[in-house]
Amino acid sequence: MRASEVSRAVAAARSIASSLGLPADDVTVLHDSNKLTLRLLPGDVLARVAPVTDQVAEFEVGLARRLVAAGCPVAVLEPRVEPRPYERDGFVVTLWTYYEPVTPREILPADYAGALERLHAGMRGLDVPTPHFTDRVEQAQRLVADRDRTPALADADRELLGDTLRGLRRVIGERVGAEQLLHGEPHPGNVLATRNGPVFIDLETACRGPVEFDLAHAPEEVAEHCSGVDQVLLRQCRILVLAMITTWRWDRDDRLPDGRRLGTEWLAQIRTALAQDGPDGVFTPGD
Repeated sequence: MRASEVSRAVAAARSIASSLGLPADDVTVLHDSNKLTLRLLPGDVLARVAPVTDQVAEFEVGLARRLVAAGCPVAVLEPRVEPRPYERDGFVVTLWTYYEPVTPREILPADYAGALERLHAGMRGLDVPTPHFTDRVEQAQRLVADRDRTPALADADRELLGDTLRGLRRVIGERVGAEQLLHGEPHPGNVLATRNGPVFIDLETACRGPVEFDLAHAPEEVAEHCSGVDQVLLRQCRILVLAMITTWRWDRDDRLPDGRRLGTEWLAQIRTALAQDGPDGVFTPGD
């Protein structure tokens, strides 16, 4: 979130929590990206805050409630207040249960895989209108093509990302069989280690696609504990996801700390991955 917005966002969250009977005298910033994630004490509630124009809070809240009801390992909304988005001063705030960190915080691959499979099993039973994973790929393609929004991206790197996104979007689409509702970004930053096992957060990226697209966001060891994985498709999805997150790092408005350095490193990783397989082993350049 922009530095100029943080104080107002914190004030909005405190005001809403206090008005609902959840004292918020002390605030700890847990995460700051496109959303601000706060722990509010002594009410001990987790607040997620975003500008009204940049949020899909209604969708996320509704999906979280349905997944919890289905027994899925996802974060639970704060039970002491009405489970809905709250708006104040140009921000939308959602209130969630705060999970005390456990030690060690690193989640074992087998536990990670088991939680993701339980999430996917619950999601298969839901009929929820969501974007397709290729819609998100298309967003990345538009960003690569927009020189005003990615002014620091060198021509050779722009061509690499454009070709990779376009080629993999096509070949994955041709290979995919079964599709279902997915988390969309179940990377380690969106998984909490709790006393009751791994819990997934940040459901705003939910989309439809093959389970391999979700697995591509997780550490490589996780897939070793999952059954029925199409290894070729997973390899393609991993390179596609790498190209997507690399693209976000070159957005002039990207707020990820050290994002430009990561973007440079990931470009090199994409080149290495394509060189190992040979471009034709993943997609046909120029298609």
